Amino acid sequence: MLVVRLRSIGDTVLATPSLLALRRFLPEAQIDILLEDWVAPLLGGFDAIDNIISVPTKNLPSVNKDKHSSKDLLHYRLIVAGSLRKTKYDVAFNLHGGTTATFFVRASGARHRVGYKNYQYNFLYNHLLSSASNFWRQKHTHSAEQQLALLGFVGVPVADKPKSRLAAVEAAQNSIEDKLTKSEIALLHPAAAFESKQWATENFARIAEFLYEKGLQTVAVSSPKESVVLENLKQNSGAPVLTFDDLTLPEITALASRAKIFVGNDSGIAHIAAAVETPTVVIFGSSNVNHWRPWTNAPNEIVYENVECIGKITVEKVISSIEKVLPGKLPYPN
Repeated sequence: MLVVRLRSIGDTVLATPSLLALRRFLPEAQIDILLEDWVAPLLGGFDAIDNIISVPTKNLPSVNKDKHSSKDLLHYRLIVAGSLRKTKYDVAFNLHGGTTATFFVRASGARHRVGYKNYQYNFLYNHLLSSASNFWRQKHTHSAEQQLALLGFVGVPVADKPKSRLAAVEAAQNSIEDKLTKSEIALLHPAAAFESKQWATENFARIAEFLYEKGLQTVAVSSPKESVVLENLKQNSGAPVLTFDDLTLPEITALASRAKIFVGNDSGIAHIAAAVETPTVVIFGSSNVNHWRPWTNAPNEIVYENVECIGKITVEKVISSIEKVLPGKLPYPN
């Protein structure tokens, strides 16, 4: 059985409920997932799957950024497609819907190919669901629900809507332990993919100060290209902030699993924190709250304004949400 879920960190995390439902229903089946190479390490140690197959994107080890790179990328993808076909899957689910994902589903040669009617090139599928809203009989659906609906459509039990889950692997846990100076930490993610989704860094500085007063070491993460956000956070905060812009996805997962609370913008990092059942406060701007809210049983709060203007969200409103999800007893600084 093949599950195709290309694209981002959050998309990958929100595919885990579907993987859990499949494993529960078919404990002896081979369940493989196809992911983009840069995000594939995120599911290392996730026991609901047998194999992670990675699709090259733009970070090919032997490719220079020249006119030949697109040809090399196609070559590598054709190799992956050939490998899928040799596996002879019975069923392939496209949880993504993009044309590249459709190519891999069809190239797999799976006898049963499952997708949505609104997918481009939907004639390449032989099992098509009209919509997740029709399946669940509700107006708004979460990303996880949309993916689960495809499984339920072909008979996999999904009525309980499993929540997202990730595993913190031992090597990453050990690496993170070596980087921390305190045992009680709060994790911040002040960066975002778009300006409309990024709460002001100065506001995150106030949150860092508040969490420090609660006795927590504040740790903030970003990607290397977002490191200026971390520098601005440290400069604006009156409390010490430990920052990392070079952690691997398994290390971020391990760090999130150690945190007493996560506070950040709507992002893949927020979904990682929710998947390891860390209490979360997620600040929303232009994103669809119904579609991207934390998919977890852990305590969580979402903070947003109806006008979808992230700049109107106050520090006081976020602190109020933090106080709702923080564990009851925390050590206070001496």
